This record gives sequence, structure tokens and C-alpha cells, in this order.
Amino acid sequence: MPFQFERAAIPDILIVRPKVFTDARGFFLETYQARDFAEAGIEATFVQDNQSGSRRGTLRGLHYQILHPQGKLIRVLAGEVFDVAVDLRRSSPTYGRWVGLLMSAEEQQQLWIPTGFAHGFYVTSEWAEVVYKTTDFYAAEWERTLRWDDPAVGIQWPISGGPPHLSEKDAHGAILADAEVFD
Repeated sequence: MPFQFERAAIPDILIVRPKVFTDARGFFLETYQARDFAEAGIEATFVQDNQSGSRRGTLRGLHYQILHPQGKLIRVLAGEVFDVAVDLRRSSPTYGRWVGLLMSAEEQQQLWIPTGFAHGFYVTSEWAEVVYKTTDFYAAEWERTLRWDDPAVGIQWPISGGPPHLSEKDAHGAILADAEVFD
């Protein structure tokens, strides 16, 4: 199998480590293979790919769609980010808990975040490019933002060099106590 799947502290989230083949020319790896992912419990149909580029200190998130929720397969193409998922499934034993993973283009790992989670990342390198596959289409009217610094969630972001660069939307996200969440 060209992938190693490892459960995160929240077991529904998987860290995916692809097998990288290197030689004098460079490298080759598979980033997705439906059969192997299904065997690991990821039976997703991906319908959209997104890519963002961000400078050091940028924090994007924590985003989710309350209707048309998206599972996401995250990967870093350039640089390094601290990637975070927060469980927003009220019926889950891990509701309100978060998982964070330092991800880099060099390490080539991926993160599977199923529906029911808010997602965001903080750029720790000079520049980073993040690409992710989603299981549903973007629906602006259903997008919600969980506040990145909600003390009730307590994410330990590796922020350095001053406050993070935020969009207006991300600066005004809802705290968990007031957020629309999943049943």
C-alpha cells in the first residue's frame, strides 16, 4: 500500500503519509487512491479542489459549512503550516476538542478531516501553499467561521512575530458557545 494511515487524537481525523519514491531525478508519490483510502475508512467522493497561498503569520479559519458540510483532504505544496480541526459534532465525545498538526511540503503528509469539523491553518514559513480536496461544493450562504482564539476551545497556535494576519470574516468568527454546530 502506498499510504500509511495514522489516527489523530480525535480518531475520525487521519494523518495520511504517502510512500515517496526518490531517485536522482527527484521524487514521485501518489496523493490519492480511492481503493486504499476506502480500505482506511475514507469512502469519500471529492468534487472540488482548492488552493491558497499565504505569507508568514497568516491565519485562515476556522471555517465550516453548516449545510453542505465538506470533508477535506489537506496537503501542503510549499512551505509549512500548523493545520487545525475542531470537532463541532455536538453528539461526539470529542465535541469542542481540537487536533493540530505541523504540515510541510517537505514531509508530504496529508490530513483527512471528515464533515462536522471546523478547519483552519497558520503559516509558519515565509510562504505556504495549501491545497485541499472537498466532498461538497463551496456554498457561501452556509459557510460559518469559528473564532480562532476562542478560549473555550483553547487552540495552542504557534504564533510568533505579532498578531496573525486575518481576514475580516476570520477576525469576527463566533465563539463555540454561540456557533451553529452539527447534531
